Amino acid sequence: MQTQELKIPVEEEMKSSYLDYAMSVIVGRALPEIRDGLKPVQRRILYAMFREGLLSNRKYSKCAGVVGEVLKKYHPHGDMAVYDALVRMAQDFNMRYSLIDGQGNFGSIDGDPPAAYRYTEARLTNLSEAMLSDIDKETVDFVPNFDETTEEPVVLPTRVPNLLINGSSGIAVGMATNIPPHNIGEIIDGLVMILENPLVTTEEELMEVIKGPDFPTGGVIHGNKGIIDAYTHGRGLIQIRAKARIERDHRSERESIVVIELPYQVNKARLMEKIAELIRDKKIEGISELRDESARDGIRIVMELKRGEIAEIVLNQLYKHTQMQTTFGIIMLALVNNQPRILNLKRMLHYFIQHRRQIVLRRSQFELRKAEERAHILEGIKIALEHIDEVIVLIKRSKTPEEAKIGLSQRFSLTDIQAQAILEMKLQRLTGLERDKVIEERDALLKEIDRLKQILGSEILLRDIIKNELIEIKKSYADNRRTDIVEETTEITVEDLITEEDMVVTISHQDYIKRNPLSLYRSQRRGGKGATAMETKEEDFVKQLFVASTHSYMLFFTDAGRAHWLKVHQIPEAGRAAKGKAIVNLLPMISKEKIATVLPVRDFKDGRYLVAVTKKGIVKKTELSAYSNPRAKGIIAISIDEDDELISVKLTDGRQEILLCTKRGLSIRFKEEDIRSVGRTARGVKGITLGKEGHRKKSNRPLGDSGEDEVVGIEIITEGTTILTVTENGYGKRTAVSGYPIQSRGGKGVITIKATSKVGNVAGIAQVSEDDEIMMVTAEGKAIRVKIKEIPVMSRNTQGVKLFDIDKGDKVVCVTILAEKEETDKEI
Repeated sequence: MQTQELKIPVEEEMKSSYLDYAMSVIVGRALPEIRDGLKPVQRRILYAMFREGLLSNRKYSKCAGVVGEVLKKYHPHGDMAVYDALVRMAQDFNMRYSLIDGQGNFGSIDGDPPAAYRYTEARLTNLSEAMLSDIDKETVDFVPNFDETTEEPVVLPTRVPNLLINGSSGIAVGMATNIPPHNIGEIIDGLVMILENPLVTTEEELMEVIKGPDFPTGGVIHGNKGIIDAYTHGRGLIQIRAKARIERDHRSERESIVVIELPYQVNKARLMEKIAELIRDKKIEGISELRDESARDGIRIVMELKRGEIAEIVLNQLYKHTQMQTTFGIIMLALVNNQPRILNLKRMLHYFIQHRRQIVLRRSQFELRKAEERAHILEGIKIALEHIDEVIVLIKRSKTPEEAKIGLSQRFSLTDIQAQAILEMKLQRLTGLERDKVIEERDALLKEIDRLKQILGSEILLRDIIKNELIEIKKSYADNRRTDIVEETTEITVEDLITEEDMVVTISHQDYIKRNPLSLYRSQRRGGKGATAMETKEEDFVKQLFVASTHSYMLFFTDAGRAHWLKVHQIPEAGRAAKGKAIVNLLPMISKEKIATVLPVRDFKDGRYLVAVTKKGIVKKTELSAYSNPRAKGIIAISIDEDDELISVKLTDGRQEILLCTKRGLSIRFKEEDIRSVGRTARGVKGITLGKEGHRKKSNRPLGDSGEDEVVGIEIITEGTTILTVTENGYGKRTAVSGYPIQSRGGKGVITIKATSKVGNVAGIAQVSEDDEIMMVTAEGKAIRVKIKEIPVMSRNTQGVKLFDIDKGDKVVCVTILAEKEETDKEI
């Protein structure tokens, strides 16, 4: 006989086969059933143990026997798949309420594997018995096992809302579930609320009793948004933190961070390895010792801190860089009628109530049938007892049991079942006491039958039974919540712990930086010798000094036109004479770059601008917000020509007047509106035209100076102030702002001071008022603090007076205003 060929397109066969495979994985392995919250392997383990009699009040039995029984009758897969599932149901750090009571090594929170199943023993817990109760009362459907030698339940008739109290996780084909565990008391309160009021809303009313997930390992959930999203839409992200406390050793005056609870499913050993790695790599520098003091009574990870370290700051670093803070992605997906569905909280509770309704109905129907069958038999026995003499004679005359049964049925109008029961009755039932018991049992059964019929005919009674059984479960198994929920995610920043105060920040020519409190420098009279602001090497000198709040942001601008972002409190504090710390250790600067200017900024508000000026007189205006998020390696602040460099940056509101000053004593004042706002990487426009050698008289040019002039300073004009000009040889003066005429941008400017060989080139300018004080610093590290009111106001075309008696060969390199706190806040 010739076989007929059947041609099927390969894409159709692949599609059909893949869908069949996907559904078999979804239904048969990965996803839990909405009703009992179990996957097939878990259900088969519990049912096999129940049938073996491994109840909570019996002795433990080898896990090898359980695994073998499951494989033999119900689960045709690998033994390790069964044992792994059994182990997980016994681990109290994975299951909020354990379903298996294990004896032996069942693994640990450190990731240690369990012992082989030939060494471990197990039995059911009370809770799992509650999940299997009434299973023999025809409450659930049974199907043939894989080889049709026995049957297994499709679902368990659980009294426990297992899916929500223990959660579930699994990855199927094209979908995944990740349901967090909850507190059984809260879940039952939610179920009771729905039973009493089916119109209850998810977000408003249910969350009054169901606060959120409750993990077996405790921890702290930050924020309610992810919980609300999950309970309302079935998906949400929650942030979990380890619970830690800070302990202080009064003898050593050191603090320790002690972790007592971990986020759900975090491996303690790996966490400690990560912390040790961060300490070794100096990403977390405040921890001096790390040790594990955990025992059977709970987690205890101790991190001793170095002297003077702030524990809250180190704790925040741990949350940021380790699994002491994790994100749990909630996906409330389960099988509903063998179809995967994403459900909100109310729907999940509703399906469990629906399941319990079916269980109670089927149980009542079963009990009613059994009660009626028994009552029917007792009715026949009662008739026999009432005619006992006649019954005995009839039975004695019968030749066979079958003849006796027929005779009884015909004589007393009995059914075959009743007649058979009379024939099987023991002679002891003929006593008076036994006859009374039959009557009592019959009357009790009639009452029970009436009760069961009322249940089957009343939805209210049905709900009351479900509610009462849930309340009994709550009384037996409810415990306190382990996981705390914090309303808002709050992070303790350094600013929360550091007192706000003005700091003197000093930067040397070789880019060493430090900060010191402003109060460290004492005020001196004009003409004094000053105090050392920074200890420097012979070839180094102080380049920049300014005052800023510890809470301010710091924008570092390099001479190459790049910007970096830092906070004042991140700058190391050192002694007044100390050299500080190299900026290369604080900022990822490119080789050969030097800091040109540093700008303290409170925040990056809209409507604010940065005006930058280069040595060649190029100015550029850019919105401040463009600098709010610099990259790790810095960002471009201004495009610089090869022979040019950035010298200063100022903060404005876009409507100011700008004053530029050159080292040969020229200045120009123009409106900021003359500068068009451009992008962060733009070059800018000409601010002043610089003169070259021969453009001015030699007598007005300091000795040894040649070549093109260059810009040394920029100021944002404020009416009523004066412009302080200080030269390298310590001379200076003040000139009223009104003495500088407004010109067009790009001009040659006017004289601001006579830069002769006596006074030297201009070292710097500053816009000052009568109440200000200034700090002048020399190349050799000498510093002096002078009150502005002691410096005379003079016209532009003068050389000024002696302000700083500097040593021969030394020169002034930096002039900075020391502003009061209120004025600093106003400016920034």
